[in-house]
Amino acid sequence: MPTYVLLSTLTDEGRKTVKERPDRIKEVNQELEGMGARVISQYAVLGAYDFISIVDAANNETIARISVELGSRGTVQIMTLPAIPIDEFTNQLRAR
Repeated sequence: MPTYVLLSTLTDEGRKTVKERPDRIKEVNQELEGMGARVISQYAVLGAYDFISIVDAANNETIARISVELGSRGTVQIMTLPAIPIDEFTNQLRAR
């Protein structure tokens, strides 16, 4: 399964939700599984983003649907990046 990095920034509404219900973060992770993805790891971070999530999903279409679904709720903005394992990346460089 392809791997993706999700850089998430909470909106004002999202910060309010997380403050009142911190377990909502894990509930959303379970929702992701129901939409066809699996959270491999997740970190709260300081700086321009609030969370970094490493996620497996079947394909670009699946992760795009998930990003739109989560973003449409108005609690989070997500930047989604496809991630290439280093071994696959270096093998592609050698193959040329």
